[in-house]
Amino acid sequence: MSIRLLYLIFVRVCGWLVLLGRSSASKDIELLVLRHEVTMLRRTQPKPRWDWADRAVLAALIRLLPKALRTHRLVTPGTALRWHRRLVTRTWTHPQRTGRPPISPEIAVLIERLATENTTWGYQRIQGELLKLGHRVSASTIRRVLKSLGLPPAPKRQADTTWRQFLRTQASTMLAVDFFHVDCAVTLRRLYCFFVLEVGSRTVHILGVTAHPDGPWTTQQARNLLMDLGDRAADFRFLVRDRAGQFTASFDAILADAGIGAVTIPPRTPRANAYAERFVRTVWAEVTDRMLIFGERYLRVVLAEYARHYNGRRPHRGRGLQPPRPDHPVADLTQERIKRRPILGGLINEYERAA
Repeated sequence: MSIRLLYLIFVRVCGWLVLLGRSSASKDIELLVLRHEVTMLRRTQPKPRWDWADRAVLAALIRLLPKALRTHRLVTPGTALRWHRRLVTRTWTHPQRTGRPPISPEIAVLIERLATENTTWGYQRIQGELLKLGHRVSASTIRRVLKSLGLPPAPKRQADTTWRQFLRTQASTMLAVDFFHVDCAVTLRRLYCFFVLEVGSRTVHILGVTAHPDGPWTTQQARNLLMDLGDRAADFRFLVRDRAGQFTASFDAILADAGIGAVTIPPRTPRANAYAERFVRTVWAEVTDRMLIFGERYLRVVLAEYARHYNGRRPHRGRGLQPPRPDHPVADLTQERIKRRPILGGLINEYERAA
């Protein structure tokens, strides 16, 4: 018992000697910390709750205490250091920008568009295209933007050509031919109309009307087609047709001499010649099913007038609501009056601004 008492007296005397060696400022700081901790303990509900002011005070004061006293606090040293770092971060509020400035969202959207619309373009190819558009962007920035969008590099981004893309690419070199029939009103005589459709531009050519579409007559219409196309015949490579008996070997031979190969569709598959079939439905719905045809000559006049309207004025959904070969004047918005011009006796109307 006496030894324990002597030990406690020795420890207390050593503590007094340590306090004598410390400065008055250090003692005042320790008193402030102790008082603040006591204040915190009095607010226990059910445990001490720290607000931002408590963290700021303790973070600032504990850093000034001796290392031995820092461990005897209500918070761990790591927590106090984290509070101190947060306090310093809030003090230095000036922006810390490193590296290159970020690109604008508009340029990022443009990079995504160039990459998705051109699957074979690499980073430097896109960089060159952006440079032509007035944007200086590095290849590494383009790679980072595409990576954030989940787009792989060009070799992995390139996919096989779809049928839609293939047909759109080949459309400018394709022709589609077919017949459609019209029954006369009085005699019930069946007339056959032979037409050719330029798939790329959707321009239609009414080649002829006859009651007996045999092989020689169809061959002569092929010659008329080449004369109608003129120098543009060299732009076409394929002609899609069905397996009707009117398309003889001489018909294909005349086209082959002009560099146009005939492509026959499978039997009983009219959808394989979808562009021509769609025109047949259109001309039936808009013209022949809505009027009486009295003879061959009258049918030629009607179809010639409709072909002029179809090629020059009729909007086409496959061409962005533009006619195949627009011949209408540019709309003058200063002219307020809208003029109507009837076609085929008012069966179809055309509109344009007029003074």
